[in-house]
Amino acid sequence: MNFEIAVGHGVRTVSVTRQGSQLQVSIDGRTVVVDARRVGDMELSLLVAPAGGADPVHSVDASLAARRTAGDFDVHVAGRTIPVQVRLAGGFGRQKKAGAAQGTGPQRITAPMPGKIVRVLVKPGDEVKARQGLVVVEAMKMENELRAARDGRVRDVAVTEGQSVDAGALLLVVE
Repeated sequence: MNFEIAVGHGVRTVSVTRQGSQLQVSIDGRTVVVDARRVGDMELSLLVAPAGGADPVHSVDASLAARRTAGDFDVHVAGRTIPVQVRLAGGFGRQKKAGAAQGTGPQRITAPMPGKIVRVLVKPGDEVKARQGLVVVEAMKMENELRAARDGRVRDVAVTEGQSVDAGALLLVVE
């Protein structure tokens, strides 16, 4: 699965492949092996080793950021706290492209991957602002808040909390 990770002003594409109980992670052509363990509801502990195993293993802790927006984490490395954002590949800038360029027509919010609807944050008829949270989907034990690309009104909500959805399933429509 491919992700984009924003650190500071840069965005990096990261490829993650599960291999048994570990993850093989490629960042800018460099591959590392990650042993990830959940140590709390909002915290992960990672052991990161180069794929060849010659260099030392690094310990990295990640916790859901205080602002509690899905995909926003505080990563703790060598005594430093680094804020990062994690999105599915193509997720950064998606709102700008969909909203600013077209400006009209309904916005169809679809599931980015198979998962479960955790929360529906709006109902039909609600006015929404650009980047306002609409629905929260849990996939791969992570919650992803899907947001409005631009101001509008919720026309239809096609899902309910607790419902399982397939990738690409229509969740709601904003016009």
